[in-house]
Amino acid sequence: MNTMENSKTKNIITAIALSLVLASCKAPMATVIKDEVKENIPQNFNQEEQQQDANNNSGTTPWRQFFTDPNLVSLIETALKNNQELLITLQEIEIAKSGVLAKKGRLTPTVSAGVGAGLRKAGRYTSEGAGDATTEIEPGKAMPDPLGNFEAGLNASWEIDIWKKLRTEKESAVAHYLSTVEGKNFVLSNLIEEVADNYYELLALDNQLDIIQQYIKLQQKALEISKIQKEAAAATELAVKKFEAELAKSKASEYTIRQQITEKENEINALLGRYPQPIIRAKENFMSTIPQTVYTGIPSQLLANRPDIKQAELELKSSKLDVEAARKEFYPSLEISATLGLEAFKPSYLVKMPESIAYNLAGELAGPLINKSAIKANFQTADAKQIQALYEYDKTILNAYLDVANLMSKVKNIDQYYQLKSQETKALDQSIDIANQLFRNSRADYLEVLLNQRDALDAKLELIEAKQKQLSTVVDIYKSLGGGWK
Repeated sequence: MNTMENSKTKNIITAIALSLVLASCKAPMATVIKDEVKENIPQNFNQEEQQQDANNNSGTTPWRQFFTDPNLVSLIETALKNNQELLITLQEIEIAKSGVLAKKGRLTPTVSAGVGAGLRKAGRYTSEGAGDATTEIEPGKAMPDPLGNFEAGLNASWEIDIWKKLRTEKESAVAHYLSTVEGKNFVLSNLIEEVADNYYELLALDNQLDIIQQYIKLQQKALEISKIQKEAAAATELAVKKFEAELAKSKASEYTIRQQITEKENEINALLGRYPQPIIRAKENFMSTIPQTVYTGIPSQLLANRPDIKQAELELKSSKLDVEAARKEFYPSLEISATLGLEAFKPSYLVKMPESIAYNLAGELAGPLINKSAIKANFQTADAKQIQALYEYDKTILNAYLDVANLMSKVKNIDQYYQLKSQETKALDQSIDIANQLFRNSRADYLEVLLNQRDALDAKLELIEAKQKQLSTVVDIYKSLGGGWK
């Protein structure tokens, strides 16, 4: 009879387990989308040009080798130590690392130790109370009433990862952790670019201030000449007032540039994570600085060089693993629990062994059968996030390619612009000398002098701005190729 009952019990357990597995087989599948952006990345950045050399890629050059200005290198080093955004990103890495440890911890049993004490009195006219009343602890010694309970021992529980769901969750956490590391590298790259761009803008403002001051001296001389000519009846009061107005305008521009210099210095100090202080720099060689030659390599190298692309790729991997883990929630889970310790109704009996030893071992196989709406919702959310991560990855690749293509074109055009501005500046400088000489000899009026001075000043300022754009564009393309974080 016992054999038949055991056989029936085994059959019932087997039937329940089989029904759980069959019910779990209805788990939905993840959405699969073809990654066409990555597969169709062009061979070149500019289809009209020949194949680029894959062996020459400036994006792999360490930033200490790329930047040769010692003052700029010093500023970048300070920024890498103190920048708050970078420090915040480093804490995000620590958070992600803790997430990996948490997921890893779920793969191992949970063991806890505890002690407890309690008191219970059962009703006399209950099966428990009646049984206690007729039970003797020892011959001639009745069961205590009320009945105490003292215990001390270890409790353990362990979810057996039969479907590798927990391992999948850990792999997802690892991928997310690695993506935060790449995110930190992207912040590094952006930070170095910002410091360099602002540094070149500051040098440009310094040189513009020098030009303004030179032209103020030139206009002061022109004003003195106009006053002399007025006394000699060779010019009118109108000419004097016009020169005075032009001089006042240039002096006002000088203070505007001084304010811009102050703000730019403080902007750099903010990137360096410090309070306002002078930025050490050498402005004398700014206009003679030759931009570095940048080698772009081939577009597919962006996938390995750009931290933001690698970050998006790892987030995509993490989201796919999240979908897989969410799908495995439809499967039954197996959990084993065990207890081992000492238990007695009186503290002095706890040391009596083996009578006081108590243990428990149980296994539970459980899975969802009905009302799976919460699990389905979690799966659908994970699936949507996976698709979203794929679109984000594709967008990052496309934007990276367009960044490099646009900046390559900008490098060429800004070089041509700079050459033409240089020619314009030289011609206008010569015209100023000619106009001033004619004005001294009363062979040209004040308007010609003023217009030549204005045009020459504007051209000179634009030439300095063109030089700054030349240098900044090289920095930008270096960052767009994935440089700056190594």
